[in-house]
Amino acid sequence: MMQEEVVRQLQASARLKTAMAETLADDIAGAARMVADAFKAGGKVLIVGNGGSAADAQHIAGELVGRFRMDRAALPAIALTTDTSVLTSVANDSGYDNVFRRQLEALAAKGDILLAISTSGRSPGILKAMDEARSRGVAVIALTGKKGGGLRDKADLTIIVPSDDTPRIQEAHITIGHIICHLVEREMFRESN
Repeated sequence: MMQEEVVRQLQASARLKTAMAETLADDIAGAARMVADAFKAGGKVLIVGNGGSAADAQHIAGELVGRFRMDRAALPAIALTTDTSVLTSVANDSGYDNVFRRQLEALAAKGDILLAISTSGRSPGILKAMDEARSRGVAVIALTGKKGGGLRDKADLTIIVPSDDTPRIQEAHITIGHIICHLVEREMFRESN
């Protein structure tokens, strides 16, 4: 019984990835191009998300700063989900919906990229962060699912995973993050390796 459910879950995940390969390849490549161009111009990537998406933000930042597949120079990426003192002080003083917006106010500069991750596309704090980014000349890439929510209309590029199932969307987001890291690393360092 459990083994049958394992097979069903893995097959559902595989079907979604196949659908993504057919519909999202251009958008994912476009996101990688935006990130690589920002790095080449001296910008950085700031990444936000809540819950599982916060973990994805940290994971993607780690791949860019550390390494993905090749030994190379570090790339400037910051997950705005990790500084508990900043997160809790801003949440306490001005509400949780401002924890990412306030960090962007302090850290974002024209030429940077905001990677905003939300499975539903409706997170108030992520939407405020996107507004702050846009006001600072920061390009926004959104990773979402379902119908895209408010993120859909606030981003320069929105990648909407074609699913309503939160766990499948989250699996897809980290796959997309890995593909972006792979493409960026290849674009930035292929000539030196």
